[in-house]
Amino acid sequence: MKLSWPIALFYTFLCFFASGSFSSIENFHQPFPIIEPDPGHTKLRLSREGLEAIEKITTPIAAVAVIGPYRSGKSFTLNQLLSLSCDEGFGVGHMRDTKTKGIWVWGTPVEMDINGVKTSVFYLDTEGFESIGKSNVYDDRIFALAAVMSSVLIYNLPETIREADISRLSFAVELAEEFYGRVKGQDVAFEPAKLLWLIQRDFLQGKSVQEMVDEALRRVPNSNGDKNIDQVNQIRDSLAIMGDNSTAFSLPQPHLQRTKLCDMKDAELDPLYVKKREQLKEVVASIIRPKIVQGKSLNGKEFVSFLEQILDALNKGEIPSTGSLVEVFNKGILERCLKLYNERMAKLVLPMPGESLQKAHVENRQAAMNVFDEQHFGRHHAKKSVDKLDEEIEKVYKNIMLANEYQSSKLCEALYTRCEDKMDNLQVLRLPSMAKFNAGFIQCNQSFHGECVGPSKINYEKRMMKMLEKSKSSFIKDYNHRLFNWLVAFSLFMVVVGRFVIKFILVEIGAWILFIFLETYTRMFWSAESLYYNPMWHFIVATWETLVYSPILDLDRWAIPVFVMAVIFVVYWRCYGRRKHGPMLLLPMYSNPKDRHRTE
Repeated sequence: MKLSWPIALFYTFLCFFASGSFSSIENFHQPFPIIEPDPGHTKLRLSREGLEAIEKITTPIAAVAVIGPYRSGKSFTLNQLLSLSCDEGFGVGHMRDTKTKGIWVWGTPVEMDINGVKTSVFYLDTEGFESIGKSNVYDDRIFALAAVMSSVLIYNLPETIREADISRLSFAVELAEEFYGRVKGQDVAFEPAKLLWLIQRDFLQGKSVQEMVDEALRRVPNSNGDKNIDQVNQIRDSLAIMGDNSTAFSLPQPHLQRTKLCDMKDAELDPLYVKKREQLKEVVASIIRPKIVQGKSLNGKEFVSFLEQILDALNKGEIPSTGSLVEVFNKGILERCLKLYNERMAKLVLPMPGESLQKAHVENRQAAMNVFDEQHFGRHHAKKSVDKLDEEIEKVYKNIMLANEYQSSKLCEALYTRCEDKMDNLQVLRLPSMAKFNAGFIQCNQSFHGECVGPSKINYEKRMMKMLEKSKSSFIKDYNHRLFNWLVAFSLFMVVVGRFVIKFILVEIGAWILFIFLETYTRMFWSAESLYYNPMWHFIVATWETLVYSPILDLDRWAIPVFVMAVIFVVYWRCYGRRKHGPMLLLPMYSNPKDRHRTE
């Protein structure tokens, strides 16, 4: 039966998906490359195929990496540690054409219980040093990468330790010095790998392997001042200081016929080798720990992310640099510390006094630095990261200072404008009052000083004082003149009121006296200004101020209501009061002819 082409196409896609084409790895029980060289064999790049084997792990990860010279038996040693044959495990140089290039991982981790924590241990095989067609920089990158990403670094050496082997440890030593000696019990930003010297030889000339390592690390006399010897001696000193971070182990040759090792079973190998191999497994298991970065163990995805950081840092420079690695590792911590500083400074209410802002800056900067000190990578090279963090904090602080200045200027300008408007309003009071002006002056000044804060306060205080002094001077200048006019008009008004409204003789007489005094005095002395120095004028002013303004009654505000009430009272008294209560006898009044006629 023939299928139509749409149905055939459907079945084709179904088979394609069923075959697992989108799952690149089905069998993880094999080695995979995770790091491979670029075409120029100078830099390294990630191999996604091998990273799948690591990313699927959800438990904490530890890595055991074997490094060493080209054709020194690294792959065979790894197969022995994993209890794998050469056909199953890592490719051995003389057995296969596909010798190790870059860094390979055994896809199936070994599950171990480390201090009660289930840990997935990966074993890594690295490309050997000193092979033909590679630069020293490439070898250094392989070594540096293995040193950083591993929990245990096995330095596989045939027969003896050479000067070149010690020199190659310079990066590992520098790295270990950066992170070595942190206090136990605290969060560890980065825990360097344990170094295991693995020396494969049949005899040690009556010395233990530890004595051999100690002798190799002993300073070499340098009477001629050779720079290379000085450099190697410095590495020796550092390795000797960090003795508790390294272990020495010897492993005899498994068999004289090394080219046939992959075809031999344990029964055919040297019994001493088999015994020491099992001891080596126990030693590795005893020193291995989960990979700690930023105070926490890494799972598969976090380990791959960590590996990407390392590779990026190593490929940036001409040669591997501990400083560049520290800078890359501290990048995330630096960002978190800067975020902490930003969050704390964002809680400040602007504007605020410059001294308070400076104090908050110092406190929050110190808090960010304390967090950085607790979590940062490295001790010596971390100074560059500290300087960068301080530089970024200063940039943020400058922006906050500018924002504080702007907010301060905005607030003080609003307060200044409010006071200026208030002073302008006091200049045009209906009933001029020095007491009211002074009260408004003091209130405005106090509110400005209390509410205007920040760096703009000093400048606005100067402007405020000039404005207030100018306003006060202008008010005083017009005050006497306006009061004089008010009193002249008031005296004439009271003459009319006293004679025709309330008909109180004394009121009319008092009003005439005030009017005559004001007019004759100014006529006699040619100007009203001379009146303002007269004690009588001061008495009149004091009486006026008492009547016009007090904390209880502001006559300027209530003048119209009071006047209306007074008119109502007078009208009422004129119409009904005299009929009901009779004439008032408190003051002499004008006699009305009609009233006199009625009396008669």
